[in-house]
Amino acid sequence: MARGINKVILVGNLGNDPETKYTQGGMAVTTVSLATTSVRKDRDGNNQERTEWHRVKFFGKLGEIAGEYLRKGRQVYVEGSIRYDKFTGQDGQERYMTEIIADEMQMLGSGEGRPAGGPSERSERPASRPAPAQRREPTSSSAPPPMDDFADDDIPF
Repeated sequence: MARGINKVILVGNLGNDPETKYTQGGMAVTTVSLATTSVRKDRDGNNQERTEWHRVKFFGKLGEIAGEYLRKGRQVYVEGSIRYDKFTGQDGQERYMTEIIADEMQMLGSGEGRPAGGPSERSERPASRPAPAQRREPTSSSAPPPMDDFADDDIPF
């Protein structure tokens, strides 16, 4: 039985160009701000928008790719986990930070002459937990994949 699930899926636009730094061991760490906007109707029937800003970090190979290909305004799909950190600021007060640690990233839309969908990558995270199981990436095609070894006799109805 699983101990718990910490999964975040975001689709939004980058609010800044990526900032890439490297650890002493040479691993890339790229940070971006990602804006997600939701729309709802108020009591009067007017649309009300709410924008949330998320700090997203990419590590390793995924960090290198994010730093190279992502740019401000680009729409991106991100999967990962949420992490809360507490630290003491220079003024001695406790501060809190929320970050999304990305496991997967898919560039959406077209940007700078590249076709829609761009490279898709999975992270080689430095964390001690195992990599997530392989899953089907979201696609614009709704047709199911072909099944070569499937007979009509196998259908239960």
